Amino acid sequence: MTNSQSLSIGEVINLLRDDFPDVSVSKIRFLESQGLIDPGRSDSGYRQFDQEDLARLRFILQQQRDHFLPLKVIKSKLTLWERGEDLASRTAVPAPSLESKGEPLSRDDLLRRSGLSPTELDDLVQVGVLRPIGDVGVFAPEAGIVATEAKRLMDQGLEARHLRAVRLSVDREAELLRQLAAPLLRANNPEARARAMDLLELSGGSVQAMHRAMLEVELKQQVTT
Repeated sequence: MTNSQSLSIGEVINLLRDDFPDVSVSKIRFLESQGLIDPGRSDSGYRQFDQEDLARLRFILQQQRDHFLPLKVIKSKLTLWERGEDLASRTAVPAPSLESKGEPLSRDDLLRRSGLSPTELDDLVQVGVLRPIGDVGVFAPEAGIVATEAKRLMDQGLEARHLRAVRLSVDREAELLRQLAAPLLRANNPEARARAMDLLELSGGSVQAMHRAMLEVELKQQVTT
């Protein structure tokens, strides 16, 4: 790419602004930090965008604007876009999301869905595996999965106090990612919070994948040693 063919980040924003009024330098830099774009650099270190970079940015911003997709899903779609495949004919793969996944669950809902006894549910709440929302006595929609899987483990012989290790692990991982997103959350504006959500979803998926893979390795070693 020659200098005459390259575009500065300001020129890219000017070309995109009519279609995407909220595009900004910080947004493009964030997309780069998340590995969705990879512009070249001049000898002095300035970003240089070519026409392919521009088209790639248009695709990313269009997916966000028209389909409200998190970056993790857009990143998976980019592979198909790079191949020139028809994205419309493919079913989107669901990704972990921080958006609400349903209505809050009552205590009776949890008991009915999970098969827990009232005492078992109380024990799980006491050790923090299940956490009611505020003082209203309901639980997040995801608590249904937690309660069901906890019941399966308890049926295998574990007790609620043993499952507290899972809660402590989640708390540590959540705190790690909270620190990662803290600068964006402190900005306290809609764009920064949207970027924070994308960052947390993407990073949360990575932590989940690492956790699962590392646990599989440890469990295999216990069987083979």
